[in-house]
Amino acid sequence: MEVTQFLLNAQSVDSTVRKHAEDTLKQFQEQNLSAFLLSLSTELVSEEKPAESRKLAGLVLKNALDAKEQHRKYELVQRWLSLDVGLRSQIKGFLLQTLYSVVHDARSTASQVIAKVAGIELPHKQWLDLIGSLLSNIHQLPPHAKQASLETLGYICEEVDPDVLDQDQVNKILTAVVQSMNANEGNVDVRLAATRAIYNALGFAQANFSNDMERDYIMKVVCEATLSSEVKIRQAAFECLVSIGSTYYEKLAPYIKDIFMITSKAVREDEESVSLQAIEFWSTICDEEIDILEEYGGDFTGDSDVPCYYFVKQALSALVPMLLETLLKQEEDQDQDEGAWNLAMAGGTCLGLVARAVGDEIVPLVMPFIEENITKADWRQREAATYAFGSILEGPSPSKLTPIVNVALSFMLTALTNDLSSHVKDTTAWTLGRIFEFLHGSTTEAPIITAANCQQIISVLLQSMKDAPNVAEKACGALYFLAQGYEDIGSTSPLIPYFQEVVQALLNVSHREDASESRLLTAAYETLNEVVRCSTEETARLVLELIQVIMAELHKTLDAPRISSGEREKQAELQGLLCGCLQVIIQKLGASEPTKFALMQYADQIISLFLQVFGCRNATVHEEAMLSIGALAYATGPNFAKYMPDLYKYLEMGLQNFEEYQVCAVTVGVVGDICRALEDKILPYCDGIMTQLLKDLSSNQLHRSVKPPIFSCFGDIALAIGEDFEKYLMYAMPMLQSAAELSARTSGADDEMIEYTNLLRNGILEAYSGIFQGFKNSPKTQLLISYAPHVLQFLDSIYVEKDMDDVVIKTAIGVLGDLADTLGSNAGSLIQQSLSSKDFLSECLSSDDHLIKESAEWARSAISRAISV
Repeated sequence: MEVTQFLLNAQSVDSTVRKHAEDTLKQFQEQNLSAFLLSLSTELVSEEKPAESRKLAGLVLKNALDAKEQHRKYELVQRWLSLDVGLRSQIKGFLLQTLYSVVHDARSTASQVIAKVAGIELPHKQWLDLIGSLLSNIHQLPPHAKQASLETLGYICEEVDPDVLDQDQVNKILTAVVQSMNANEGNVDVRLAATRAIYNALGFAQANFSNDMERDYIMKVVCEATLSSEVKIRQAAFECLVSIGSTYYEKLAPYIKDIFMITSKAVREDEESVSLQAIEFWSTICDEEIDILEEYGGDFTGDSDVPCYYFVKQALSALVPMLLETLLKQEEDQDQDEGAWNLAMAGGTCLGLVARAVGDEIVPLVMPFIEENITKADWRQREAATYAFGSILEGPSPSKLTPIVNVALSFMLTALTNDLSSHVKDTTAWTLGRIFEFLHGSTTEAPIITAANCQQIISVLLQSMKDAPNVAEKACGALYFLAQGYEDIGSTSPLIPYFQEVVQALLNVSHREDASESRLLTAAYETLNEVVRCSTEETARLVLELIQVIMAELHKTLDAPRISSGEREKQAELQGLLCGCLQVIIQKLGASEPTKFALMQYADQIISLFLQVFGCRNATVHEEAMLSIGALAYATGPNFAKYMPDLYKYLEMGLQNFEEYQVCAVTVGVVGDICRALEDKILPYCDGIMTQLLKDLSSNQLHRSVKPPIFSCFGDIALAIGEDFEKYLMYAMPMLQSAAELSARTSGADDEMIEYTNLLRNGILEAYSGIFQGFKNSPKTQLLISYAPHVLQFLDSIYVEKDMDDVVIKTAIGVLGDLADTLGSNAGSLIQQSLSSKDFLSECLSSDDHLIKESAEWARSAISRAISV
């Protein structure tokens, strides 16, 4: 089939023509995949074809090899590997040939497709001559083929894991790439492609960075590239330095002085795209040092794995003035643009990280700049001074900052009211928020908010909530942290007299015509939620009145006439925020008996509203309403059963929602909440729920993050219905066992995978815990004896791996206790035979974490009872 015209039509402005072309291509793909992929690669390689059709052919080919969803990606990989070897070779030959094309878009697209094929085939020990072919291209002309081959090597390094290539290949790639980066490489495109390729190849260079000579050479070439006459090469070279800063921090000491000279020159003199990367280098170094200091607590012994080199501290006296200069380079409209990022913002962000890395030492370096600029006529100077102050509030000690804040506070409140510049007001409100976030709360020794200034602070913030949307949003943020600081102080909260006024002001903000600008609507509801959450018994009556107001607002959105899709989006956002607010109110009122009783008079109306909300079928709203249902079930208890006949179908829909997996995950959590509330009254619905949960677990389409909560939910159901869980054991236990085997071993896994594995282990353990506790004291406990060896084997294997987080350790030691407690003497001998139960228990008993220790003490007593029987 001749695909050229269809590929061109698929880019047509005429939607009918476009749709027909897309459908035809899709049909061709489904009916004859081999011919389809060959046609696309033929199109891509053909010099006489239009550039537009060639580029799209490459992109369609790339999408036939890769997908974001893991299950879909797996299918595409298997599909490619199952194609005829000869056909694949032909396609790969065309792709390599395209690297010689004179059309840049064709070459660049071919580079991406080659990397996708390499990502599939190299781990399977196929296409082993690819790297050699690309390297030989680099040593030949023409330059455009050299550039495309370097680009391809860069993409391959991005696509495959470092262990897929052997060290000899890595050395050859790095040699070729670094040589092509050299200043004596005459072709700019080649040098740029090489600089971008080295960025992707850095993760492969562990051995090379451990060799002094090789590292020196790589660093020399990268640093020289930051001085190139081409702006794109300078930017790419600084991006490499940023990556080196995070990947090879511990190797930087010999180069750090030179890097400081290079970065400070770039920040002061270069174009913004380059200056931003130069600042990013120092932000990265701060991140590294903050992490090291947090992990090691500043106590470094001689044999410490990752010593802190204190690069930031060494550079402090020159670094801080450089960053302060950037704060004066604001853009006129930066407050209006949510995604804005410029030199001033990057400088302020970096200054904040420096403050966290060095603490008190930054304060005397920044204060003169603030004092000099805070009263200047030019708004830029006033804003920069305020931004500098706000940036250094996290890191230095309260004792260092509090005296300064006490002096600055009234000045800032005046500025927020009277300054003529919206920029200054915006930054002032943000800085007040930072003051309240870091220096105000029940743990602070010297309160900065007192009876004397509280009223002024609140009235200024409420006044600012009527200002421009960006200023009002920051004022809401400041009020959020102001309320949060009083969370633990109960009836002495100075906010009590202002509660009604504050709530009314926030509701007024939500009604503003321009509330959808600058995240203002979201900020208003987030703050309202925090004010309610941190409120005291004294204002419970007002919170109860608020529930009627929020219900009326939600009702209004449900009764709204048909509207445009843009309006519908705004309406869905508002519904989500209102459901979220109801959830917070329900949790607040449900937390104590007197208010819970008052809340119950609205339960019928709330449920009726949520049932209407579920009818809207919007994912975000669905999620928020589900969470509120969970909160209401928790507050209502067994009486919640009367709502189940109407609610059940929506729970089922939520559990079936694979596409919007967050909705599915939230629904699973809510089923758990309902089980805890209803206990055995959930029984009539369990067949349907368990069937759907088991289907979810068996599906390879459901996002993996939903699986751990499903296992936890098994535990909730078993705990609620006790021995009636018997009929589900034969389905649930094999699922738990196979998941346990998968999650037991994590060798070679990255941090993200280990984190997921721990979530999975915790879900499995919570299921076991619920099942053992549910069957306790039942004549049917005997049914669990055959599963006990598997559970103990699982506990042994995760103990041996030594990578459990604290949550898993606590749940695991709890399961050991549950097993002993439920099975008694039947468990005693098994536990004694277990390889690691004794060691695990003694480690947990001496844990610093009191929750782990508490669980371990309970487990010890349960085990000793089981053994002594």
